[in-house]
Amino acid sequence: MRPIQLPEPPSPTARRGTAEIFESGVHTFVRRAVVIGNGFPSSENQSIGLLRALGLSDKYHLYRVTRPKEGINEWLRWLPVSFHKRIYFIVRMIHSYSQLVLKSQERKLKPLPSGNGVSAGLLDVLEADVKQIANLARETYEKEGPLLVVACGRDTISAASSIKRLASENVFVVQIQHPRLHLNRFDMVIAPKHDYYPLTPEGQKQVPRFLRSWITPRDPPDSHVVLTTGALHQIDFTSIRNAAATWHDEFAHVPRPLLVVNIGGPSSNCRYGVDLAKQLASSLLSVLVSCGSVRISFSERTPQKFCNIIVKELGNNPKVYIWDGQGPNLHMGHLAWGDAFVVTADSVSMISEACSTGKPVYVVGAERCRWKFTEFHQSLREMGVVRPLTGSEDISESWSYPPLNDTADAAKRVHEALAARGWKLKI
Repeated sequence: MRPIQLPEPPSPTARRGTAEIFESGVHTFVRRAVVIGNGFPSSENQSIGLLRALGLSDKYHLYRVTRPKEGINEWLRWLPVSFHKRIYFIVRMIHSYSQLVLKSQERKLKPLPSGNGVSAGLLDVLEADVKQIANLARETYEKEGPLLVVACGRDTISAASSIKRLASENVFVVQIQHPRLHLNRFDMVIAPKHDYYPLTPEGQKQVPRFLRSWITPRDPPDSHVVLTTGALHQIDFTSIRNAAATWHDEFAHVPRPLLVVNIGGPSSNCRYGVDLAKQLASSLLSVLVSCGSVRISFSERTPQKFCNIIVKELGNNPKVYIWDGQGPNLHMGHLAWGDAFVVTADSVSMISEACSTGKPVYVVGAERCRWKFTEFHQSLREMGVVRPLTGSEDISESWSYPPLNDTADAAKRVHEALAARGWKLKI
């Protein structure tokens, strides 16, 4: 029988890392992660972006907390997700019973809206199984090490905090976006600074007194709360460089400077309509003379009337290309090859991604925003990161700023918090 060969013990003068067998134990290495998502790409993108910055983007499993959709469910979205599902289940049972009483079984009910490939009822919706994830973390801890759990969005709060409660010694739980109260339920909370806007005197004036206990964060941030300027995402130097190579054939011969226009859609805190579409079209027509080319993209939230005005005013201009949403998504190519960006004020995510490039970013419609969105836009302007689009800009005259680096900064704080607990990432 051949003798077992153990690795050589580390030399005191060795420069390279120590073999794991001589470390404090394999269970001190974080080498796997779980993402608790809510089905919204903008939220899940933040969690995956953090894992990418941590080097774990290919070592995670995605679970989702999903809600029933459509019909009465649109009126129940303000409820906690578990309560929402119970009410919907009761409504569905009552409706089914009434159909039986009326002897109208021949009129079959329409199938319930689907979520993640399954029916969205209470019993068969695809859920993040809290107990299963907690048991996995506990049972595999000695062999696989701690489990990093990253969640984002209001609907994921209960699941993430429950995993922390059931397996506190075996997990490190990060909640992205402010959970409003009981922040000690998580190992780390990552929230934009404007989430604390309700604590400011200006914010207090805008919050009705009877809503303050629900809307306003109860306490100022402490040491385990990481404040960012914008949203987390997956855009960094490496992804931009890779996208530049991937989209070379598409963009290398596009006349410069290339102005990229990303249009979102109105929200409760950024209300606008066709009037903003007309304003944007007029401004773009004014700056066209200084552009080599313009590329415009709409989002799924963009109203059709808004799209129609932009297409009518700019669609026939030879300098302008309007992406119709068909074929491969051009977003990464635009970020890599664009020389300047115009973004509607409603999307913190789109603005944050554009501002991570260090290239000129013009925002349209910020004056139509309110509440904490006002704080977000004001902070970017004060930092010199964005400017309003007026129509008098010379796009060929570039300007720069230190790129927003929120995701990398947040990842650094996760590293530090893990180290304080005696854990470290194993990339």
